Order: sequence, then structure tokens, then C-alpha cells
Amino acid sequence: MFTQGFLISFIALFVIIAVRYFVVAGLFYWLLWGRDPKKVQALQLSDVSPDRRLIAYEIKWSLVSSMIFAFPGAIVIEAWKAGGTALYTDISLFGLWYLPVSVLLYLFLHDTYFYWTHRLMHHPKLFARMHKTHHMSHDPTPWAAFSFHPWESLLTAVFLPLIVFFVPLHIWGAMFILTLMTVASVLNHTGWEIFPTSWMRGFLGKHVITATHHNLHHHNFRVNYGLYFRFWDRVMGTDVMESAYPHLDVKSPEPETTGPR
Repeated sequence: MFTQGFLISFIALFVIIAVRYFVVAGLFYWLLWGRDPKKVQALQLSDVSPDRRLIAYEIKWSLVSSMIFAFPGAIVIEAWKAGGTALYTDISLFGLWYLPVSVLLYLFLHDTYFYWTHRLMHHPKLFARMHKTHHMSHDPTPWAAFSFHPWESLLTAVFLPLIVFFVPLHIWGAMFILTLMTVASVLNHTGWEIFPTSWMRGFLGKHVITATHHNLHHHNFRVNYGLYFRFWDRVMGTDVMESAYPHLDVKSPEPETTGPR
């Protein structure tokens, strides 16, 4: 039986997640697709203009996902109120040094979970049931950030709420990670590369995933499964970036496959 506190937390989280999605996705959609291309200081990765029906589709499933994301989040909030999680508010408890370390640890663990579950969902027996909804956006827009089938949303939603019961994390670190998740997902699906080529050729560009990297995944389901980092893609031989974009002279990629392998 859900308590009143749980229902309040659930509704509040759903509103926060949905509003954050609309603000971030809407901002980047306007900046990149809503203005004269000559005014956009970014590199367009697709020649296909966004389709209104596709955008409506992406928004619909993103709202469903936001509701699903809020459910385990509300469980964590209620557990935190009862002192049952590893979330904390006093920085002196673990020291200031632990705050960035814990955030990086969470991001790496989340990226690891995402990479392997993402590859799993591309298995032919699971793709149609779980992941096809997201890949209906062959040339995604920022609105595709949370455009998932409910089963994929649930799989995506459970990891971070579960890990906060075991690995200490400051409450502001948790808020930063949740916001970064939204921003990263939106940026990865913009259809534009907002970072300069010089940045892409540097250390961070070679290790952090951007729209250039993830856009290839929407055209070739066999590569580029990561969320934040290129680490697991490199280790497992699924990283395609420099070979697809020689010298990062980026051009719109040609589709290599139309279904999971």
C-alpha cells in the first residue's frame, strides 16, 4: 500500500523529471533546429529535418519514461527519510575530496551497467520487445532523450536507485548526476555536434561520448553502445569514431544496417 508521502514524492519527482526534460530538450531543439542553420555554431550530423510526427512520438514515450523513472526515485526518497540509504548531507562525513570521486565512480558504474544492458537489448530476441521504440528515431532529435519502451525505461531506472543503498553519495552529488543524465542524453541525440573539432581531437573528445559518437549508433546498431564514456566500447571492440570520421572531418553517416545484429 503506497503511503501519502510516497505518492507526494512520486508526483513531485515526475513533475521535476518531465519539466527538466522539456526545458533541456526544448532549449537545444530551438538552438539547433529552430533557428536559421547559418546562425547555428555547430556541425549538422544529419541532412534529415525533424518530422513533427516523430517529435510527438518521442515526447509521448519520454513522458511515459519520466513517470517510470519517478517510481524508484520515490522509493529512494522515502527510504532516505527513514535513514535507509547511503545518501548523506554532511560533507564532512566523508570529506570534500570524496564528493567528485563518488560522482565519477557513480558515472562509471552507471556507464558500465548501461553499456551491457544496451548491448543485451540489441539481441534479436529482446530488440523488438524493449529497444525498438527508441530506434524508431533513426535520425533522433533532442526530444528522443527518454523515448524508451516501458520495459527499457524500467531497466534504465533501477540501477541508480539501487546503488544508493550501498555506495555513499552526497545529496547534491545525486542531483548533479540526475541532471547530467538528462543533459547527456539530450546532447547525444541532437543530430548536431556542438563541440569544436579541436575539442573532439583532444583527450576528452577521445574518451567522452558526444552526439557524433552516438549518432553512429542510430545508423549502425553494432557499434557505440556507451552512455558517458567510450571505455567499454574500446575494450569490447565496438567503438567506431575516428574510422567512421577520418580526422574528424565529420559527414553524415550512411546507414549500415536496418536491424539488430
